[in-house]
This record gives sequence, C-alpha cells and structure tokens, in this order.
Amino acid sequence: MASILECRNLEKTYSGGKRALQGVSLSLGRGRIIGLLGPNGSGKTTFIKLINGLLSPDRGELYIDGYPVGVETKRIISYLPEVTYLNASMRVQQIIALFKDFYGDFDERRAYDMLGRLGISPSARLKTMSKGTKEKVQLIMVMSRRAKLYILDEPIAGVDPAARDYILSTIVTNYDPASTILISTHLIADVEQILDDVIFLRDGRVILAETAEGLRKQQGRSVDAIFREVFRC
Repeated sequence: MASILECRNLEKTYSGGKRALQGVSLSLGRGRIIGLLGPNGSGKTTFIKLINGLLSPDRGELYIDGYPVGVETKRIISYLPEVTYLNASMRVQQIIALFKDFYGDFDERRAYDMLGRLGISPSARLKTMSKGTKEKVQLIMVMSRRAKLYILDEPIAGVDPAARDYILSTIVTNYDPASTILISTHLIADVEQILDDVIFLRDGRVILAETAEGLRKQQGRSVDAIFREVFRC
C-alpha cells in the first residue's frame, strides 16, 4: 500500500538566514501513529505548516496521498494547531454546526458522543472553560472528521496530566485504523505508549526514523530515554 505522505529533499529557510528544514526526506505509512519529536527550534512546526499548505518549501517535493499540497490535500488532512483558534464566544454546539457546514467528512454524531463521554456540555461557551477543556473541544472537532491524515501539533502541551490521559485516549479510540496520525510533541514519556513510529528532528534534519518497538529493542531503553540522551535533555 502506498504511503500517505512522501517528501523528498525539503528545504525551508526563513528571512534572516534561519534554515528551518534541511534536506528532509520521509515516507509516512498508512494506519500508523507517528511521533514527530525534537526540541524547540528543530523544525517540527515548519514541517507541519508545509504539510498543511501554510508555508511553501524553497526546494523539494511533498505529496499527500499522491497529491501535491493544495486543494485536494486539504480534504485529506485534519489539522490541530498548537494555538487554539476557535471563537471563544461560541457554544460548543455552534462550533459543531460550523464544522459540519465546512467539512463534508465531519461526523456530527461522533462529536456529540465524545462530548458526552468527556462530560462536556454542548451548550457551554468556550470562554467559560478551562484550558484543558478547550483543548479537548478542539481535539474533538479535529478527530470527528473522517480524514486520512491527522496532524496534531503539541496536543497535550499546557494541560494537566489527567487531561493528557483523556486527550490521548480520545486520539487512540476515535480515528479510522486505516488513517495516519502525526503527533508533534516534546512530551515523549506521555505519548510513547501510543506511538507506532518515531521521527527525531534536529536543526531541521531527520536524524532518526524508526518503529518505536524496533528502537526500544535495539537500544534496550524507552524512546523517552533515547530522546533525552540524543538531545541531552
């Protein structure tokens, strides 16, 4: 089966000469949960923005499900950015209606089911919620799409450990097993148990791309321990 994402020799340099990506070549398989791992400034967010068409590469090729990044790929990808973008004055049920109108693959029943299991009222306004609950609502919207590729940028950053458990459980139990999830995070210990594959980025370069289990067997340690040694955390 063809990969969901293929990129070859991606390069991106910002004004001022900062090289965010340097010759990145990757192939992401279908039906996998993949950790995009690296410290701040390693190129994770730049790579994610390129996948979502929010930036254009200076060089290289990038294909999602066989398509170059563009209108077709926006139908394939469901994206959770690091920063909350939902209108704080809206009620949750209004946000669901908005997503249903905007995305043809949005599953309204799935969204309400997740809200119920997480104890979130559809009539509540976003501005009345804690940061953790807002994160859950935004994740529910993203995971309620029937996408082929889910891109989650720091989905558990800034929330308490109990909220992290809820979020990870929601990710694992509410996506099509044939779809792929790419999770960008620096909280390796929290997500390691759900990862099939890991990618280490440093200074815009891929320094490791391996299955999580294969890496643990090779090194005899957790992915978190390997990450900490490689990046001297």
